[in-house]
Amino acid sequence: MTSKNATSLSARWLTPSELEAWRSFIVVSRRVWEALDGDLAGHDLSLSDYEILAHLSEAPERRLRMSDLAAQTILSRSRLSHRITVMEKAGWVKRESCPTDKRGSFAVMTTKGWSAISAAAPDHVTSIRYRFMEHLTQSEQSSIEKIFKKVGERLREQEDL
Repeated sequence: MTSKNATSLSARWLTPSELEAWRSFIVVSRRVWEALDGDLAGHDLSLSDYEILAHLSEAPERRLRMSDLAAQTILSRSRLSHRITVMEKAGWVKRESCPTDKRGSFAVMTTKGWSAISAAAPDHVTSIRYRFMEHLTQSEQSSIEKIFKKVGERLREQEDL
């Protein structure tokens, strides 16, 4: 977003209903994130670590280019690089050079990383259900999915400008 767009948007204040929706989103997002992060601490994982391992576990050969992993996890490249360094020390991932691009590298899940996510996954899914899904009807879950897909698509379009 350019500063011109930000300036023109800043003059349009949120209505009370919009403000309530926004604040509810922020509060619930933070609380759910913190709760899930805390629940994973018993497995010596952060929620960011779990998310990285989950994406790697779903990738072919359990490996992704760092740039693709950053995009999938919505982490900055520097933040992802820091997390990968920590995860390398734990033995969960390793970096491999990209043979076709000397500047690029891959994050590759190790056997120890697979064991870590496999051990944490049942508790994590239980926590997601307990802290989020069980409070919603199927219709509400579908509405949330549609809402966040719509907002996510718009954000991606804005990033491409």
